[in-house]
Amino acid sequence: MTGETTKRAATGAMLGLALGDALGFPTEFNDVPAILAKTGPWRTMDLPVRRGRALVTDDTQMTLALARGLRTAMDRGPLAPLRLARPVRDEFVDWYHSPENNRAPGNTCMKACMLLDSDRAWQDASQIHSKGCGANMRVAPIGLVPGLSEEQRAGAAQLQSALTHGHPTALAASDLTARAVHLLAQGVDPAGLVGRLRSYAYENRSRYDERWLGDLWTRSQDPSPRHFTERGWDECLAVLERLDAVQRTADPELDPCAYTGDGWIAEEALATGLLCFLLFPEEPLTALRRAACTRGDSDSIACLTGAFAGAHLGADAWPLEWVEPIEHRDELLAFGASWDAPGSGV
Repeated sequence: MTGETTKRAATGAMLGLALGDALGFPTEFNDVPAILAKTGPWRTMDLPVRRGRALVTDDTQMTLALARGLRTAMDRGPLAPLRLARPVRDEFVDWYHSPENNRAPGNTCMKACMLLDSDRAWQDASQIHSKGCGANMRVAPIGLVPGLSEEQRAGAAQLQSALTHGHPTALAASDLTARAVHLLAQGVDPAGLVGRLRSYAYENRSRYDERWLGDLWTRSQDPSPRHFTERGWDECLAVLERLDAVQRTADPELDPCAYTGDGWIAEEALATGLLCFLLFPEEPLTALRRAACTRGDSDSIACLTGAFAGAHLGADAWPLEWVEPIEHRDELLAFGASWDAPGSGV
């Protein structure tokens, strides 16, 4: 049995992202002084529970939509572009129409999903100029599902992003986020994670995967697919270099957004979510609280932090009193259990 199944990395990551989402939900759109005025000291923030439930946002809703689409695709055979795009597209459209889609969803996701609810090619629905964090906040299942090759994992991460966020930086950030979750689930030392991600970015900087993305790049103003993809990876590399420079010296009492950005855009959400995790790699609740007490996109930053912490530490990272009230708990646990199960391919 591997380390992943022993620690139940998939269960830990799925629960962690939802817990971070719920913790950051009430603090999004607030600056740090306003958050502290509401919650008291950030290190003692409580999970907000109302009528027995800790509510999540579109971050967790879309993560589950992706997980359902991914399950349908893999039930039909080896993961491939056409096999993945249709069920994920259908799940995103279902989310768009759901009455539960009332948690301040992102404009890019809403516009793209409206366009996906048609017979047009998904590349024509994709918002080619948007690199909002709405694609990498939901990508964790791609890093957790067992049995994928590196090509499948990278392609699937970028394709699920491209359905809504077609900007090359959004594609690269989703690929890197899935990669980080996967590496942590496999037991990679957090101290070396940023270096591994930078190397991965350099290796893939000039690769445009036409098999998974089709002619998406032609909707941009770039003169070639290589120029398109390099533009995205270079922006991610710049923020990873910034993160690498501060990860060991950042003051945990300062807002992490001051170091790596406010997280509204994809590469900053990745970097700031990682920074919060790396400040407290063995203290998952402290990492979530730090992520939720930020001036930026607090729920998405904390959602990513929770995915990283849960993939690293496993299901036991999260206390039962936090897990019990989380919205969609049963479905989160079911996906985690199926991906953690012995013999599932991890």
